[in-house]
Amino acid sequence: MKTKYRDLAMLNRLRIRGSIVCATLVSFAAGSIISAYVMQLGEARADGDRVFELLIYHAVPGKGAALESLFRDASKPMARHGFNVVGYWVPNDNPAWNDTFIYLVAHSSRDEAKKNWKALHDDPEFQPYVESAKPLIQKADGQYKVDEVYMRPADFSAMK
Repeated sequence: MKTKYRDLAMLNRLRIRGSIVCATLVSFAAGSIISAYVMQLGEARADGDRVFELLIYHAVPGKGAALESLFRDASKPMARHGFNVVGYWVPNDNPAWNDTFIYLVAHSSRDEAKKNWKALHDDPEFQPYVESAKPLIQKADGQYKVDEVYMRPADFSAMK
């Protein structure tokens, strides 16, 4: 019996390490894509307050495509409220990332991000998207599984 628990503990540690490696790779890929995008445009802004918001949604198993479709439609009101979405991504080739939806938003500042999110969520036309998303997103301990992190560009980054 102890061997069974020891094997389960080892498997869980491997899964956690795999998730950390995958998250690191996604962050690296997102940064690389953003840098390539800015280099293509030929403009690297040096705005000291600018932040990027990385959001990773973990959909209920089998609901990833539905969540992607919902964001396709929700992107329109987001744009109307001043959201500068750099890109949307759906990971592939790694079963650990099935049913995951990722997007990256550029904000001129944290205050601007807060203002835009409030305006979006106060918009009655956006509420149906929020309600439609709830059954599609995994929950853990009563909280929706959405990883969110604000990032600042490194001083040597091509995109600022």
